[in-house]
Amino acid sequence: MAIHYRKPSSGTIQEVLNSQRSLGLTYADVGATAGAPPAGFNVDRTRIKLGQGEPAFAAAKRALRQWKHFQLGWLEACPTDTPIQKHEVIAVVACFFGWWVNCCRIVYVIDESRRFGFAYGTLPDHAESGEERFLIEIDPQGNVWYDILAFSRPRHLLVRLGTPYARRMQKRFGHESAAAMQRAVQELLSAGD
Repeated sequence: MAIHYRKPSSGTIQEVLNSQRSLGLTYADVGATAGAPPAGFNVDRTRIKLGQGEPAFAAAKRALRQWKHFQLGWLEACPTDTPIQKHEVIAVVACFFGWWVNCCRIVYVIDESRRFGFAYGTLPDHAESGEERFLIEIDPQGNVWYDILAFSRPRHLLVRLGTPYARRMQKRFGHESAAAMQRAVQELLSAGD
């Protein structure tokens, strides 16, 4: 895994994705975010209310499909037109003592009348090893929720050495991703989308 001292270009990101596309995941418990995370991993969960009613549910699903939950400035998903489909590969580009291109593969998709989301798992060119699920739900009272569930452990030496800082960054991601989704849903609702 290479650490870039400047934000990598879309061409560089695509090269890394292409090199990872056919490789296997870095953990055994594929799909475990659909149930209970396995032992031996750090577990993170973030859950926040995004709004109320079917329009908010539709806006939240649209925001997730557009990868709005990753538009954080210091972290983003590339390319943002990657469809939410099983086996698709995405790069999570993060600034963490340099720019890291972390590759993931979508391992399952949830597309039901009251729930929409997906989980991705880490590929060899990722600083961590594990899985993360992003879920939009509308409950019987019409409340719309955004829920992140992740299990991970450090994979790269620098992340292992900087584990306390890496854990803070993971918590930061959860909080900022939730805030990004709240903003995206409100913007989509205000625009009438």
